[in-house]
Amino acid sequence: MKTAYNSNQLIVSKFGGTSMGDAQCMLRSANVALKQGSKIVVVSATSGTTNDLIELANTAEKSSWEKAQVIINKIKNKHHKIAADLELDKSSLLMMDEMLGELESMSRGIHLLKDCSLKAMDSMQSFGERLSSILFRQAMTLTLNKEKSNAKSEWLDVRDVLITDHQFGKARPLTAEIVSRCEKRLGAIRHEEVIYVTQGFIGSTEDGMTTTLGRGGSDYSAAILAEGVKADILEIWTDVAGIATTDPRICPEARSIPEISFKEASELATFGAKILHPATLMPAIRSQIPVFVGSSFGADLGGTWIKKDVEHTPLVRAMAIRKKQVLVTVSTPEMLYSHGFLFSIFKIFNDHKVSIDAITTSEISVSMTLDDSALLNKALIRDLEQQAEVLVEEDLSLISLIGNNINHTPGLAKKIFDSISDINVRMICLGASKHNFCFIVDGTQGEEAIKRLHKTFIN
Repeated sequence: MKTAYNSNQLIVSKFGGTSMGDAQCMLRSANVALKQGSKIVVVSATSGTTNDLIELANTAEKSSWEKAQVIINKIKNKHHKIAADLELDKSSLLMMDEMLGELESMSRGIHLLKDCSLKAMDSMQSFGERLSSILFRQAMTLTLNKEKSNAKSEWLDVRDVLITDHQFGKARPLTAEIVSRCEKRLGAIRHEEVIYVTQGFIGSTEDGMTTTLGRGGSDYSAAILAEGVKADILEIWTDVAGIATTDPRICPEARSIPEISFKEASELATFGAKILHPATLMPAIRSQIPVFVGSSFGADLGGTWIKKDVEHTPLVRAMAIRKKQVLVTVSTPEMLYSHGFLFSIFKIFNDHKVSIDAITTSEISVSMTLDDSALLNKALIRDLEQQAEVLVEEDLSLISLIGNNINHTPGLAKKIFDSISDINVRMICLGASKHNFCFIVDGTQGEEAIKRLHKTFIN
């Protein structure tokens, strides 16, 4: 029977690395995309490939060519195996082999120069998505043929439309240029019987240099494209059925959330949930595009809708844990009754491009939570010590309760701290957002705190 092609809505679907794991995963994902009526399918690299590419770049720069060649062969074998399983056509196979040859040549150049700049690293990492999208386009074609659909699949180089600045490693999308290019390249997409297969995570400068949006950027690039083509829906397909009330690996009682607001989801993503890249929702929020999160391994299991307005607004919707946090406390009597001190402290963080997650202040101290990776920047602490006394506490966990009207609900704090009365709370952050209550505990007690809080507020 002919598959009905949904032309009423413009849907952009993104599939993650596990959904690209092998030929079977790709065919399953292609079937989901077809059933959903997707017009643009954004894919990640095959599972583990981005890590392999980073290892390859580092090995080529710092070690022997023989060791680099082992990694190159591993990447080649993985993609040739999927190509064989999908019976990749000759022209696509030639395209893939040319990319693999380009990868080897670039690796050789890095090895000879003993240097891998951020610009070179972006180009290296781009091969993951570029290769997987060639393979997935074949999976999409096979699925369309099997279902006797009139639609066809077409490979799209996302670098033609997703234009960024020159900040290699974590490039910033140029929204106005992206919208303009989407109108030129994809302006007729609603009326075409075409499913475009393209890449997540990567983009291009206006002068054609390949960039990346940072790890986790495939979700972000899908949202940028959804905004660029004025999509009706953005779908994020992963290996779990939606956003859960907390990490199921910590709390087996966690359950899928049917719907959540943009603001709640943004807080949840920022403070530790692994489903979405924290920046993913920005383009969707700007353009008010509903986002659906589901599992490509069980599309019939439902998932989570992320919308501007939701029907049910519970006090506590979900909770997250962010591990490997450090607490940096800066103290000096000069802070008392003086202006400009906080400016000088935050300027140091700005100069070192280090973001702060949570903050609290007293008359002579300010405490800030950071990811432990920030401590790799020795100059950051050294510069802070030029301003004041600095105390650094490591191996902490940031616990966040996400919900609604949190800062206007009497008795909430008592209920929270009664449930974890024997766990020491090192810092509290409340009041800046009505959607979030967060605090710091010792890293060894973080998971226990989540279990108790989930039992108190969700179960």
